[in-house]
Amino acid sequence: MTQVIVLNGGSSAGKSALARSLQAVLPEPWLSISIDDLVDAMPAAMQTSDAGIEITSDGEVNVGPDFRRLQHAWREGVATMARAGAPVIIDDVFLGGPSSQQEWEKALAGLDVLWVGVRCDAAVAARRELARRDRPPGMAELQAEVAHQGVRYDVEVDTTDKEPLEAARVVAAHVR
Repeated sequence: MTQVIVLNGGSSAGKSALARSLQAVLPEPWLSISIDDLVDAMPAAMQTSDAGIEITSDGEVNVGPDFRRLQHAWREGVATMARAGAPVIIDDVFLGGPSSQQEWEKALAGLDVLWVGVRCDAAVAARRELARRDRPPGMAELQAEVAHQGVRYDVEVDTTDKEPLEAARVVAAHVR
């Protein structure tokens, strides 16, 4: 039985909307946890430090050792929730490609995981990014393809022209 759904895709690809739609279509309650939740939970000083996370004005993301340490602990905590019986949808951006997936695989070892690639045309993601006003211009385009390089999926959805509920139904069909 699927215990964890990992959604990976670039900024503004539609992962958060897909996660909310999955919560609506799946028959039991699922928690939705995002990499943005981790960043928001960090002290403000970590968002301006070389040791933390820096998002440049052109959308590039740089992370340091303090961020990596907290991210590791966060992953372990999310995995513990799933092991305790809470089905979890994870919304992440694999900026490290396969190494990001491997870190999740270590944390989620022994759990039944559905790996989902969330794709979106870079130009469409860039328009969504502008409408959001909470991301620097350029982030969506930078991440649109790099987040998927070398990553293995059980299912992929393209949200360019697909409504979140429609994409959620595609993913839900793969949940055991």
